[in-house]
Amino acid sequence: MKIRKIIAVLMFRIDWKKLVFIGAILTVFRMMFQISTLPYPLSEWILFPPSDISSSRNLNDEKNLRELPASQDMRFNLIQHAPLVISLNSTDRLSEAQQVLETQEKVSRQRKNRKHVNAVDKVIFSSSPVRNMSNHMLRYIASLTPDEALAYAKQEIENAPLVTDDQDLYTPLFRNVSLFKRSYELMELILKVYIYKEGKRPIFHQPYLRGIYSSEGWFMKLMEESRQFVTRDPQKAHLFYLPYSARQLQKARYVVNSHDLKPLSVFLRNYVNMLASKYPFWNRTRGSDHFLVACHDWGPYTLKDHEELSRNTIKALCNADISEGIFVSGKDVSLPETTIRNPRRPLRNLGGKRVSQRPILAFFAGNMHGLVRPKLLKYWRDKDESIRIYGPLPHRVSKVMSYPEHMKSSKYCLCPMGYEVNSPRIVEAIYYECVPVIIADNFALPFSEVLNWTAFSVVVSEKDIPRLKEILLSIPLRRYQVMQNNVKMLQKHFIWNSKPTRYDLFHMILHSIWVSRLNQLQVLQIS
Repeated sequence: MKIRKIIAVLMFRIDWKKLVFIGAILTVFRMMFQISTLPYPLSEWILFPPSDISSSRNLNDEKNLRELPASQDMRFNLIQHAPLVISLNSTDRLSEAQQVLETQEKVSRQRKNRKHVNAVDKVIFSSSPVRNMSNHMLRYIASLTPDEALAYAKQEIENAPLVTDDQDLYTPLFRNVSLFKRSYELMELILKVYIYKEGKRPIFHQPYLRGIYSSEGWFMKLMEESRQFVTRDPQKAHLFYLPYSARQLQKARYVVNSHDLKPLSVFLRNYVNMLASKYPFWNRTRGSDHFLVACHDWGPYTLKDHEELSRNTIKALCNADISEGIFVSGKDVSLPETTIRNPRRPLRNLGGKRVSQRPILAFFAGNMHGLVRPKLLKYWRDKDESIRIYGPLPHRVSKVMSYPEHMKSSKYCLCPMGYEVNSPRIVEAIYYECVPVIIADNFALPFSEVLNWTAFSVVVSEKDIPRLKEILLSIPLRRYQVMQNNVKMLQKHFIWNSKPTRYDLFHMILHSIWVSRLNQLQVLQIS
């Protein structure tokens, strides 16, 4: 009876609608409190459950990765947290995905257990312009082996998003600005270079920063100072740098007037053999993932005593002559030759005059090296007031107008080869905003894999020197104005900066080496 009375009271005296409403509100508040305490947003947790949710998880690292700068210019057409399988076939297999997941977890455990992490590797890509990339994608890329990362980069470049307007890149200068931009960003994101510590000064690790061979020294200086690209762990390296100076080698080992380069080539042969016996990295690829940077004219010829060094290594050379069988287009890199008179002020005299203040049609002054320059002098010295051709600039002329002023007052600056195909006048012309006229039949132009040289220069065949004025006058004024403006826009890509900036000469050279490394990959056709 008591139970029946209690049930009757509950049935008729309690307002059940109010009770249910209050219970619903309490339930909602409890759910919101629980969601706020989760380590991940609920939507992200449901859609993409993380592989490791642990109380020991480093949430500060997670926060840092989330705060990386973002931009719409760099997009990955991938699910944010889905593992990306480096496979060149048309289908992705479940087993391959599982293997990648297991590899990621293994790498993650190894990193947690590692006691000593060098400063370069502590922050993942912190100095790179990582854009619109999830933290899981960044950690995934960091977990890849060097070969896997290169394969991933190559596929990403081939599927580069279209770039129509970029404030940092002037589109008319490039063959394909979309591919270049994507490749450059991936280089910043991925590339790691190991620099061998072996080798004594002055030949090794002592950059020569002055004169016409200074490009190799400036690259060495900035490469060894780089915290972004250099790794102390050779297992992580995509490239290995041989840090010697061809100019310092010539000064230290060449016997004056001997005309014998054998001591130089034997020295390099012994150096490479020492590295090959001490480390496994050279023998692993026969030197194909190693590179050197040499601007001295003799640079190519000092490699001949070591077949793998000459044939396999990526060679960045000022003397980029495609006719001699040493420099190989598509594999090797044409190194711009820059004349630096004052290392503390490498950008001295940079800039030029307006088109209306350039009365001279074409100008050249220099020593009569080789066969091309005497031919130029024969046909054009004192033959035409608008074409000023000299040997070394006479004192009576330089008193009135200096060499830089001649270039700044000329529409076209002639850059004929000397003993070798390269000439520092190409970069000088760019510095002085003068359209370069290149006369060197077998010269591989710098950065030709990305730059469209027809947009800002004229290439004249050696046999057409007698027709030089006719060729230059056939270029319409409007076309010349466009080319001259393009030269101005090009300057930033040929400038040495004490602290490198994006797209400057240091980065352009490194990008060409990066492209050469990517070109080594054999991509299987989709079946």
